[in-house]
Amino acid sequence: MLEAIGADSIEALFDEIPEALKDTRLECVPRASNEMEISRLMQERAAQDGRWSSFIGAGAYEHHIPAAVWQLVTRGEFYSAYTPYQAEASQGTLQLLYEYQSMIAGLTGLDAANASLYDGASALGEAILMAVRLHKSSRRILIPRNLHPHYAAAARTMVSSQDIELVEVPYCAQRGTVDAATLEVIADGAAAALVIPQPNAFGVLEDVHALTDWAHRRGMLAIAAVNPVSLAMLAAPGRWGAQGADIALGEGQPLGVPLSAGGPYFGFMTCKAAHIRQMPGRIAGGTVDAAGARGFTLTLQAREQHIRRSKATSNICTNQGLAVAAATIHMALLGPSGLRRVAQACHAGLQRLIDRLRPLGVRPRFTAPCFHEAALELGVPAGPVLEAMRAERILGGLDLADWSAELGGALLVCVTETKTDADLDNYARVLSAALARARGKG
Repeated sequence: MLEAIGADSIEALFDEIPEALKDTRLECVPRASNEMEISRLMQERAAQDGRWSSFIGAGAYEHHIPAAVWQLVTRGEFYSAYTPYQAEASQGTLQLLYEYQSMIAGLTGLDAANASLYDGASALGEAILMAVRLHKSSRRILIPRNLHPHYAAAARTMVSSQDIELVEVPYCAQRGTVDAATLEVIADGAAAALVIPQPNAFGVLEDVHALTDWAHRRGMLAIAAVNPVSLAMLAAPGRWGAQGADIALGEGQPLGVPLSAGGPYFGFMTCKAAHIRQMPGRIAGGTVDAAGARGFTLTLQAREQHIRRSKATSNICTNQGLAVAAATIHMALLGPSGLRRVAQACHAGLQRLIDRLRPLGVRPRFTAPCFHEAALELGVPAGPVLEAMRAERILGGLDLADWSAELGGALLVCVTETKTDADLDNYARVLSAALARARGKG
């Protein structure tokens, strides 16, 4: 290659960099290794991590992923993070995206879906911008304090410089939910939309029908922030209240994407047909060619690459296509009944764990029903308890004091279909010992 371009060495390719800026020491970079040595190193590093039993959820969930999912996704035909530009060369990928959109639209009960966003948190920011464009007369958004704090933070970062006000709505300290009476006090002026998490950050189920109807009576849009697995059991956003939510979004990671040390994940978004031209990102559409054969292409791409920047709905330049491919195959393999069984197993597992912990004096922090994670009141600071459980290779949950000082002593615990009765028994045993030590010190 160097000979073909007339270069003496690889270093010659970088001769425009002044010598004073070059650092040739590279003291922290190990020597070059061959493939066998690298494979062994990675195996040793993986062994150091060990095997942990995780009961942490809080937005990223450990689900069983059938082996076929990633065997198919990593085939060369799918192995890309990009939405294709050239329809004539990308019919297979475009068809997969079309099927993905159809599945997500069906799961959320709304009319149209885009071809994914970066993640669930940024999808909320995009939904807020979309709602403001649709509403036209207000730039205020009502956001409950029991929305996941990472979602709220990402949304605030995305919209804070665009003269959009995010108004926090408190939740009931006993039930863990937002009620209409609270909204009446907070919403003393016009607002463009109400964000409705389901489940909320504590795993608690909101009265989504009442909240959606409340928003619509006041001329607001209803934005649903949902867990896709929960929708196999719970009412779809498109059927919330009398008219359904206007926009739905969420994190797609529970659908066939492993935890992977934090990503990449993907965000999904759906909306009513009337709002589709304000939906950000890309949409794969089905069509018929001149010969009458079915085909697929990208459509309604109102991005800054295609139109004037001031008129664009989004500056999203790509999406998480590889993770979306995995989700599509995952949903196709499970089907509606399989996904429902997963949701039911998660819900039942959490209830069994709560029953095992009651004799330890551990109770749910909130009285409203939960889906597959719950805030549990320990009666002692959760930090030392979690540290003791880590010594037994159990990731016992999330210390809610990290989210709010008023929740000190509460633990957010998640159970998915991956946890057996033996796992739940072991959790109860280890937590019992950790609590006994913590209470003894008190």
